Amino acid sequence: MALMRYYPLREIDNMQRQMNRLFENLYPYADGEPVGFDYVPPAELEETAEALLLRLEIPGLEPKDIDIQATAESVTVTGERQGIQPAEKALFKSEFRYGKFRRQISLPKRIQNTQVTAEYKNGILHLTLPKAEAEKNKVVKVQLG
Repeated sequence: MALMRYYPLREIDNMQRQMNRLFENLYPYADGEPVGFDYVPPAELEETAEALLLRLEIPGLEPKDIDIQATAESVTVTGERQGIQPAEKALFKSEFRYGKFRRQISLPKRIQNTQVTAEYKNGILHLTLPKAEAEKNKVVKVQLG
């Protein structure tokens, strides 16, 4: 019986390729043509007493290239990161993410969407989403008698 060497990372790569193929087929279609996005940027959501703090990692963009839309229940961030054109430079390998992206995040609390502030610094988009008055935990003193 011959011994075979086991490569666990190869199995993980195979599984990742299969998952990517699966999710590529889930994009919506319009007029028979796929309408999709090239990647989804990672996000962090933090809750404070007054607001929700949302951070998205989208390096390599100018603020004018980012579109932010906020409703009382969700935030949607879209944009496009331009890559190196094939005629400009021949790449051997690239792991950077280029192309269109869209991230819609459902919020756990309602927000005042007219009061949202945004800052883009060092490739991180910081959104401050003030909570709606009804969602803030107000402490009220209750009188006895």
